[in-house]
Amino acid sequence: MDKKFKLLEEQAGSLLLQNSLTIACAESCTGGMLTSRLTDVPGSSAYVLGAVVSYTNDVKISHLGVRAETLSSVGAVSEATAKEMADGVRTMIGADIGVGITGIAGPGGGSAEKPVGLVYIAVSGGHGIVATKNLFSGTRLEIKRQSTDKALSMLIEYIEQYKI
Repeated sequence: MDKKFKLLEEQAGSLLLQNSLTIACAESCTGGMLTSRLTDVPGSSAYVLGAVVSYTNDVKISHLGVRAETLSSVGAVSEATAKEMADGVRTMIGADIGVGITGIAGPGGGSAEKPVGLVYIAVSGGHGIVATKNLFSGTRLEIKRQSTDKALSMLIEYIEQYKI
């Protein structure tokens, strides 16, 4: 069957391969879904180095280098935490690019300030760190899927923008 388009994970994988780049992921609310999607692509072992699923603050601190001060001042679901997760996993694993995702997939756990569907995503690489604040809706699985779609789109844009 001739595909007229590639899945986001295939596009990202092609760009990582073409540019000889490696990636590591730090995931909280997505529970490893981003890494799973990346590794669904044949040949992904050439660019996926590893990942950390960090549901607790203790793991964010001990395995990703997220600062306790960040977590106490702005919380686990914040732009600052996503950035520190992305940069931390990139540094810890030794990848060219790190992606960090933290948020509230629901259906519980939200608040007026941080509702279900609030997800921060960061991409860290040689050209700095970019991050987005997102508000997704739907079921837990739909929010996780939308989060990984956005992360893959950001990764593609990061590589294309900087022509690494």
